[in-house]
Amino acid sequence: MRHGPKGVNETMANGKGVVSIPASGGEAGLNRYLSEIKKFPILAPEEEFMLAKRWSEHGDTDAAARLVNSHLRLVAKIAMGYRGYGLPVSELISEGNIGLMQGVKKFEPDRGFRLATYAMWWIRASIQEFILRSWSLVKMGTTAAQKKLFFNLRRMKNQIDAFEEGDLKPEAVTKIATDLGVTEEEVISMNRRMGMGGDTSLNAPLRDTDGEGQWQDFLVDNGPLQDELIADDEERRVRHDLLVEAMGSLNDREKHILTERRLVDEPQTLEDLSQVYGVSRERIRQIEVRAFEKLQAALIRLAGEQRLLSAA
Repeated sequence: MRHGPKGVNETMANGKGVVSIPASGGEAGLNRYLSEIKKFPILAPEEEFMLAKRWSEHGDTDAAARLVNSHLRLVAKIAMGYRGYGLPVSELISEGNIGLMQGVKKFEPDRGFRLATYAMWWIRASIQEFILRSWSLVKMGTTAAQKKLFFNLRRMKNQIDAFEEGDLKPEAVTKIATDLGVTEEEVISMNRRMGMGGDTSLNAPLRDTDGEGQWQDFLVDNGPLQDELIADDEERRVRHDLLVEAMGSLNDREKHILTERRLVDEPQTLEDLSQVYGVSRERIRQIEVRAFEKLQAALIRLAGEQRLLSAA
């Protein structure tokens, strides 16, 4: 039995076991929240599975609260990566928590992957949508390409040392447009919009610190959390399982030819396989192309069914 939106959301709203971020209190309140969520241990796979089953099959809100609390650090980690958009970190975390609750609500433990792997897609999507809603200058950032540009422009500029204010140099525009798969006009337009949004230098002094502290002093540690290490490992396993399941859509000949041509360290030639099957090299090439197209379609279908496709 799959429970509707009330369960987890009401659990958070009613404070039944889920830690909520203070609505006010500034940096001190945020620090207290970050310290508090560190007290919740990371769940072992077996414990996570049983809690998820209790929630999905019996509507056990205590189990749902434990699932949410054990992943609040993952939300905070992801939210910190978006702190350069001029929005309060507490609001980013709150939006990420909403995404986490949606992930818990829709999580299906019998599919075999961990909650962190599944929930991070909901967390990122919730934070990104909040940022886009909050930036009046990018109201037009609604297409997949514009969202990709918006959330990657700063990183690309840092990679090519494009720190100058105002318009980018032509060569920088060309490189960013090529790497992100957008037009040069879109890069120029987005850079101007974001420049008008009040970007602040990381070397700018913080207020109320007598000029002794800078924004860069509070940058998030890039070292991965244990949650992320587990999530990365689970994501690799999920991709492998998807490939194995998708290969089941091929017949034996297609599976053998595609494996020997694309999935081994030393691929066989068309000539080698034509001798094995007693057909022409062109026929082997046609079978390979058809098998690859069937495999792609199966992977996309399976990923969609398991809600593993990125929205952005």
